[in-house]
Amino acid sequence: MRFYALEKLINLHDGYTQQFKIDHLQLLLIQRLGQLYLFEANCPHRGHSLEAAIIDNGVIQCPLHQYQFSITDGELLKQTEEPCRRLKVWNIAYEGVEVGVMLGNELDP
Repeated sequence: MRFYALEKLINLHDGYTQQFKIDHLQLLLIQRLGQLYLFEANCPHRGHSLEAAIIDNGVIQCPLHQYQFSITDGELLKQTEEPCRRLKVWNIAYEGVEVGVMLGNELDP
C-alpha cells in the first residue's frame, strides 16, 4: 500500500468537490457537513462523470440517468434502468497536512 496525496487540508471546505486521476483510477473527493468522502468519479451504470452530480442528504445522484448511491458506503439506493453495481468507495488517509488515499492492488490493470 502506498499513500497518494490528493489535497492539502487547508483547501478543504463544505461543498468541496474535486476529481483526481491516479494511473487508471478516476476518484472524486468531496466534503459535506465537515466529512470527507472519496469514491469513483464515474457512475458505474454508464461511466458518466459524477463531478457535477447532485449531492444531498448523504446521497449522490448521477446527472445522466438519476441513479442514486450512498456517499458513505456506495450502496445503490435507486436505479432507473438496467441493474447497476454499487459505487466504489475508498477510505480517506492523512499524512501531515495532506489528505489522500492508500492504494495497492487497485492500480493493477
